Amino acid sequence: MSQLFSTELLPASDRIDAWQWNAKQICGDCRVRLPKTSFHGTIDIRDVGGLRLTRFSSSPLSFSKWPVDSSSPENRFCIVVTQFAGVRRYEQNGTSVLLQPGDSALVDSASPWSSSCSTDCSRLYLRVPRWILEDRLRRTEIPIAQRIRGNSCDGAALCRLSRSLYEEAGRMGEEEGSVALEAYFEVLAACLGERSHHGPRAVDLRRQIHRYIESHLSESSLGPAEIAASMGISVRHLHRLFLITGSTLGEHIRSRRLRGCRGDLANEGMRGRTITEIAFFWGFSDSAHFSHAFRKAFGISPRAFRAQALAGNWIQEDCVRDLFHPEMDDLYSDLN
Repeated sequence: MSQLFSTELLPASDRIDAWQWNAKQICGDCRVRLPKTSFHGTIDIRDVGGLRLTRFSSSPLSFSKWPVDSSSPENRFCIVVTQFAGVRRYEQNGTSVLLQPGDSALVDSASPWSSSCSTDCSRLYLRVPRWILEDRLRRTEIPIAQRIRGNSCDGAALCRLSRSLYEEAGRMGEEEGSVALEAYFEVLAACLGERSHHGPRAVDLRRQIHRYIESHLSESSLGPAEIAASMGISVRHLHRLFLITGSTLGEHIRSRRLRGCRGDLANEGMRGRTITEIAFFWGFSDSAHFSHAFRKAFGISPRAFRAQALAGNWIQEDCVRDLFHPEMDDLYSDLN
């Protein structure tokens, strides 16, 4: 499920009322304080594994929330906030935390809380029943309004995985979404000091997975079933092992293929090959999909990039880092 509200097509005079109405449909009893100047914003709702992700992007605003009924277990929820852009302050139970882009924090929906920012900002809310969060984090006391720094190893992985969950929501099946959430909670637990699944065996297995992917990128059939079979593990375990690094399996394969295509498009020796031939060599099976993915990844069409690169206007990176995770550094050193 995906639902989007935007003020873009509304008259300026109607935007604030429309935003407040939509915000209350999502957040319940709340107060939104908006500036009297020009306002703009979007609200995007997506589902992953039965949980709701909501991305709010807007002009400066302040928000205050009061729970209606927090006594019954079914009304106890926690919200994992991940700041995508701008700086925003969150306050609850006398605790205040300032989140920079990439930072995350937990909010308990059973207690009043508020947030505010003085600039345009974008943030993602993952709404989780408290009992699920307690079970996944293996703790009954949830640290509220505690900053998870996006510049730490685990914090960066959490932010990247949050973004992946949001962007890949529509393409994930039920099982993959469930596995992705399991990995997300593993990373969140690590951010809060509860580490697991980072032992030597798991690290070595992830290295083997990445090496297998690197050697089979040009095969269009490369996918979870084939990779899992080659490793002697289940597809579910494969997704879980991979996602713990902060990126989905599909994202990584697509990223590596796009970088391979980019390198060939910039290679003078490949001038005789068409763009479609290069794309198909790297495992893409649809030229239109490839062109769209290339432009999204690099901000330029394959044709325009090739023209610039062959004219000497592009310098290839010395080393590629697809994952924000320290254990991958040695792997890429081995591969390069």
